[in-house]
Amino acid sequence: MSLAIAGMGWVTPLGNGVDTVWERLLHGDEASATLISEQFGDRSYCGFRVPELALTGLAHPRLRRASVISRFAATAGLEALQAAGLKVDSQNAERIALIFAISNGGVIYTKRFYRDVVETGAQSASPLLFPETVFNAPASHLSAILGITGATYTVVGDGAVGLLAVKMAEDVMTDKSLDCCLVVGTEEIDWLLCDAYRRWRLLRSAPPIEPFSKQKRGMILSEGAGAIVLSRGGPITIERAHPGGCYGKRAEAEEILIRMLRDLSETETDCVISSANGTFIDQAEQGALGHVIPDAITYTAKPALGESVGASGLWQVILGAQALRYGELPPVLHADPAVSLPLARSRMPMAGARQAIILSSGVNQQVAGLRLALR
Repeated sequence: MSLAIAGMGWVTPLGNGVDTVWERLLHGDEASATLISEQFGDRSYCGFRVPELALTGLAHPRLRRASVISRFAATAGLEALQAAGLKVDSQNAERIALIFAISNGGVIYTKRFYRDVVETGAQSASPLLFPETVFNAPASHLSAILGITGATYTVVGDGAVGLLAVKMAEDVMTDKSLDCCLVVGTEEIDWLLCDAYRRWRLLRSAPPIEPFSKQKRGMILSEGAGAIVLSRGGPITIERAHPGGCYGKRAEAEEILIRMLRDLSETETDCVISSANGTFIDQAEQGALGHVIPDAITYTAKPALGESVGASGLWQVILGAQALRYGELPPVLHADPAVSLPLARSRMPMAGARQAIILSSGVNQQVAGLRLALR
């Protein structure tokens, strides 16, 4: 079954609003790094944070104590519903499904809750913090804020989780009692999360992210949310959502990507939205693309927006939809001139583009993809 994108919402370190962020990417803008420190840590890390102005005007009693990922999700979800022309009311609340993609959860609230336990004992830990530490807390907040009473799911994974949530939406939408499905992916960053990725040798100390570099210097973490409303009709369709696969060793990632690309590139492909982020993922995707569709123009936004993990897959879907909608790609920032892939090194027109492939490779063993088409 082919689903169509009826509306989109975007919250990023470059601001919020699909067309606003897209325009900044087209002009080659990139997020500014913020130094993240911890009073008990001996290191500081750079991250791309969402500016406070991006969340102004969002007021709801439910969000007073909610984690920042819930605020990101609410902003993106409301924008996507508005773009789709949907207003949730008692007549359609049960006919809208919600699927939430998340990776690291409310890491800030988790740290605060357990720090209270360690420092002053279990009796001092705030019960108000604990609900935000569970993975499905943002989905609960969002469904309550929007008034959605239909099916609600939370999918947990790595950087590929957003596309896996879209795949799940296909299955959910076989239920004829549903009119549409809101898919949201979100992420927050904190010192603890940065420290974990640094210990896994995946984080670099400071920008820029250098995509497809042989040096594999690492990524910069970022935060925000992406949301899409999927319905059964519209100009931009998800022709196929591929479940991808899991790799046990890093060397196996390229093999899975090759198999997936062969399935997704049955028809002509105009561009590929890559998940290259400065890690080993870049070489895996570059090898697979060079093997299967070496002539497709490739673009990655992670040098500009950072690696948003749980939100990244939905961000890539939005990028692919915008590329087909406007017939152009933004420039890939900080790419080595020696990279053999045909990259969009400057603002690149793509007149007549009809097909785009989204590749989402997570650093924790998940790979997924999908093919978008402009009808």
